[in-house]
Amino acid sequence: MPIFRATRCQILKTAALGAASRAFSSFASVTHPAFQPTVFDEVEYGQVELAASPMQTQFEQNHELLLNMNEDCLLRPFRVREGLPAPGEEMGGWYSTYGFAPADPFGQWISSLARMYAVTRDQATYDKIDRLIRGYAATIEPEGKFYQRNMFPAYFYDKMVRGLTDAALYAKHPTALAVLVRTTDTALPYLPPKAIPHKDPPIPGGTDDESYTMPENLFIAWQRTGDRRYYDLAQRFIFHEFFDPLARGENALPGRHAYSHMNSLGSAAVSYLALGDRKYLDAARNGFRFVQEQSYATGGWGPREHFISPGSGALAESLTNVHASFETPCGAYAHFKLARHLMRITGDSRYGDSLEQVLYNTVLGATPIQPDGRSFYYSDYTWDAKKFFHPSKWPCCSGTLPMDAADYRICAYFRSRRGIVVNLYTPSTLRWGSASDELALRQTTDYPYSSKVRMDVTASRPAEFSVSLRIPAWARGAAVSVNGVRGSLKPEPGSFAEIRRTWKTGDRIELELPFATRLEAIDAQHPDTVALVNGPLVLMAMKGAGDDPATKTWKRAELLAAAQGAGAAHEWSAAGGALTLRPFADIRDHGYTAYLHVEPS
Repeated sequence: MPIFRATRCQILKTAALGAASRAFSSFASVTHPAFQPTVFDEVEYGQVELAASPMQTQFEQNHELLLNMNEDCLLRPFRVREGLPAPGEEMGGWYSTYGFAPADPFGQWISSLARMYAVTRDQATYDKIDRLIRGYAATIEPEGKFYQRNMFPAYFYDKMVRGLTDAALYAKHPTALAVLVRTTDTALPYLPPKAIPHKDPPIPGGTDDESYTMPENLFIAWQRTGDRRYYDLAQRFIFHEFFDPLARGENALPGRHAYSHMNSLGSAAVSYLALGDRKYLDAARNGFRFVQEQSYATGGWGPREHFISPGSGALAESLTNVHASFETPCGAYAHFKLARHLMRITGDSRYGDSLEQVLYNTVLGATPIQPDGRSFYYSDYTWDAKKFFHPSKWPCCSGTLPMDAADYRICAYFRSRRGIVVNLYTPSTLRWGSASDELALRQTTDYPYSSKVRMDVTASRPAEFSVSLRIPAWARGAAVSVNGVRGSLKPEPGSFAEIRRTWKTGDRIELELPFATRLEAIDAQHPDTVALVNGPLVLMAMKGAGDDPATKTWKRAELLAAAQGAGAAHEWSAAGGALTLRPFADIRDHGYTAYLHVEPS
């Protein structure tokens, strides 16, 4: 019989156990000895295969986009600013040579391609990475003309640090780290002496640049290279002004630029991993909690790109006229990173719940980036909502959406010393082990539209390990069976259900996460402004010709009775058919509203 154990506590207790089973030896990781141990570790990009699904579709769309980009156009800002011959046209928008943020997503696109290469092992992808790095390297000169009269030297350098270290790690590019050394030498004179606050809201000595996000990637560069210079730079840019009050439990978020400060919390988590100082972990955990406390039901946050003051009612007020409800691809990327860091450090499944919430209700609904640079930037949660592109071409979200799509694989699974951890339920296969001890877990499901998940094991020989399943906090009455037999303990919402046994080919896990509709008020000051949620999905009300559900007051019971339409798994109806509802990912050009008015309870 399989053993079902109480979960998060058990995983935490077993984190200190000895070396992993040989069955997990292929989960290689690059870690500096000084980094703190974690409860979970990431899997490798190439070990997860996504089957046909919205996640895989988004991956393919972004991969194709990056492969087809004109390299002379991509390199033009570097060449022109350095006074070199520059064939190719201006890409326009933020990316332009003297635009708002010249070549802003270049490093992120190299990161994305490197991660995509780790997935596909596609020669055309490697060749693209190679040409971009060599072309960029030819533009680097000691005076750093690219950084002169540039509003965002730290922002650009930060992205290049990760892009080049990703190219070295995932694509094994032979010159990427040498190019990083030259990039660092050139950028250093233009970086501030320490983390400088964002000037919006107005702060004396503030800047538009985002130097306070850099420690995460600099510590990772040190971890991957052993070069002490990146370690010293990372410490130089730790944002003590932000982290210290958060570590004390004081909410330092209100009024700050939302995405970049969520990104900074990722630096707090990695500062803890690199330095071992609990203060940084407390800052990251408290900051994450403060973000959740002011989030929409979708998991999105930061109307007008700024955090609000708790208890102000500002979140509900934003539904009236703030179409810039959530900076989606960028915000999701920062959210995913921080949730993964905290989940790995703590073993707490609730960070996985939050990751899932943002995934299914925000970024999976992003309209694809267009070849001309039009990009989805904001999710709109107003009473009169529609999907739209950012007014400027190639904004920052054109850099993070490909990274989101590449990272879905490492969000789906983790590894622990006892086995594997399933975080996301999506059609996919995880493979691990050696050539002689190969193991695989294949998921078959229509989640999040169906509550049932099936997992099949393949093993070249029987092997003992654990499969730990995330049980969302909303999943009351979840059930797990192995080969048709249920265990004696019921999975506990908000934890992991661990199944430990000797597995063999043909073993089958079946998980059911019962969906129930619920109403979530936007904030405590507006309890009768609610979102309708079913399982992991926010259901948004469609607008029809002359029919605006946002202008009506609905009965709570009629919303809670919403049901999926026969033969229309991605559509719900409520109020006797008067309301048609869809998840964000299934909305195209329709007008909609994310929230509804209900009668007072």
